[in-house]
Amino acid sequence: MKFVKYSAVAVAIAGSLGLAAPALAQTVIGVSVPTADHGWTGGINFFAQQAVERLEATYPELDFVFQSAPDSTKQAADLEDMVTTRGIDALVILPGDPDAMTASIKKVKDAGKWVTVVDRELSQSGIEDLYVAGDNPGLGAVTAEYFKSRLPDGGKIVVLRGMPIPIDAQRVDAFKAGIEGSGIEILDEQFANWNRDDGYKVMQDFLTKHAEIDAVWCQDDDILIGVMKALKEAGRENEMWVVGGAGMNQIIKMVGAGSEQVPVDVTYNPNMIAVAIDVTALHFVAGLQTNGRYIIDSTLVTPENAAEFDYEGTPF
Repeated sequence: MKFVKYSAVAVAIAGSLGLAAPALAQTVIGVSVPTADHGWTGGINFFAQQAVERLEATYPELDFVFQSAPDSTKQAADLEDMVTTRGIDALVILPGDPDAMTASIKKVKDAGKWVTVVDRELSQSGIEDLYVAGDNPGLGAVTAEYFKSRLPDGGKIVVLRGMPIPIDAQRVDAFKAGIEGSGIEILDEQFANWNRDDGYKVMQDFLTKHAEIDAVWCQDDDILIGVMKALKEAGRENEMWVVGGAGMNQIIKMVGAGSEQVPVDVTYNPNMIAVAIDVTALHFVAGLQTNGRYIIDSTLVTPENAAEFDYEGTPF
């Protein structure tokens, strides 16, 4: 990020001039994320820990407390410990269940701590100082434009949704608005919980119920892996093409290689957690105002630009 690079340059200049850096008070930043239960949350954990290691090495005045939690009960307990025992000054959190976590996050804010919320909006507005997320409505809208370009005369599609939380609704509502009047018919839609096993089961059900399907929208690459397995087992992989989302490395490589089954992807990269941690740290190490909303664009990934989104070494 430009601001972080600028800060690093300023430190280097000060050192070259022989200026002694003033002693800085230690700042403790808590980072709370869901336990990796599928590829995207695995990416969240990976990029969060990378950011923590990088920032601690760059800024000795920063300390981090990193916790992952399998459910809301554990995540809420982690926040309580961060405030009462670890003495955090700021919290960066991706809430596993934003509705269940809103009250606990508000307690952190009420204790006078800086709060950055990532990806999933809370049920009460105005709690967080900073919100960082991908463009959920944009993900749906960008995908809709692609579907209209590939099905100019209309077609029959099925939709595999994520979980019944606001970001899923934002994606699906924007997609439906985008294809309205196009002649594209949604035959069926079901939640697949951003999970490849659930995607496999839901797609099996769709294939049993619908003899003719032109295309599939999964909105998530973990779901897409399950969909492809179901299509292969049914011998129907050549009957329809599939679009997921989020930028899984395996899918990006398929798109880059010109896959007919998976022709494009739409970004919603888990490295947004690193952006959130960086911008939060910037507030403390540079004293800059960083309050607000930081929405990262959803971009259509094609064979022509896939290399830009090919992040090696990630678990997602």
